[in-house]
Amino acid sequence: MSNLIDLSKSHIVSPQWLGNHLGEVIVIDCRFSLPDPDLGQQQYDTGHIPGAYYLDLNRHLSSPVQAHGGRHPLPHWPQFVESLNLLGIQSNPQTPVVIYDASRFAFAARLWWMLRYLGHENVALLDGGINAWIAAGLPLSSKTPQPQIGRFVPQPQANWIVDIDYVRQHKDNPGTMVIDARAGDRFRGEREPIDPIAGSVPGAVNYFWQDISTEAGLLKSPGELANYWRAVDDADEVIVYCGSGVTACVDLFSQVVVGKPMGKLYPGGWSDWCSYL
Repeated sequence: MSNLIDLSKSHIVSPQWLGNHLGEVIVIDCRFSLPDPDLGQQQYDTGHIPGAYYLDLNRHLSSPVQAHGGRHPLPHWPQFVESLNLLGIQSNPQTPVVIYDASRFAFAARLWWMLRYLGHENVALLDGGINAWIAAGLPLSSKTPQPQIGRFVPQPQANWIVDIDYVRQHKDNPGTMVIDARAGDRFRGEREPIDPIAGSVPGAVNYFWQDISTEAGLLKSPGELANYWRAVDDADEVIVYCGSGVTACVDLFSQVVVGKPMGKLYPGGWSDWCSYL
């Protein structure tokens, strides 16, 4: 494992780059389907990037659902750190990690954010996900790599996470920008396919998470993203949410790519907010 690769500034890598550096980075497959929670594991078992490990949104990247807290509460951190250790991820020096999915960064960005939250900055996403890898003619494997022994030392960024009380108290402050990453019709309350109540946090603005990528799942250019997020420059505080703290991380990721400071994540999202209505 090379310790010379630094992904902390690039944030995104191409399939060709990853193909040239397999064995020098830890690769993690985060494919998942909300309607079919077993699909991601099945897809991984059928074929994945050689050497990639699999982490599941429900089993690894979330904790059990409670009455409040949303549909995908953040995991119990010591348990999550154990999962990272089994992948061989080190903190000193930081192991380079590349994450991918098949959903325009929806689930990969959640893991990217979680690693960054725990102080691990040497992490990037695969541009276009596994579909771009396959389109580039690169190989797949059905072999599961052996567990490793890592030494991951978490350094949580406590001020990156906010709860419903914080959002209630700060959302109307001058300079605070609350961003809803869901599709426009869900934001407007016209449709709600998952949660029991439709609507959005009062005062929020809508920046749909899929707007930061092409239909093929490729990240838009830095110029396009900088223009898309220009309103963030005027905010003193940015809070991002979605349905349950997953696709909100795509918005946070794309902001960081163009040099914005990391906004705050409201992980409970609308599923938590509406549980109090």
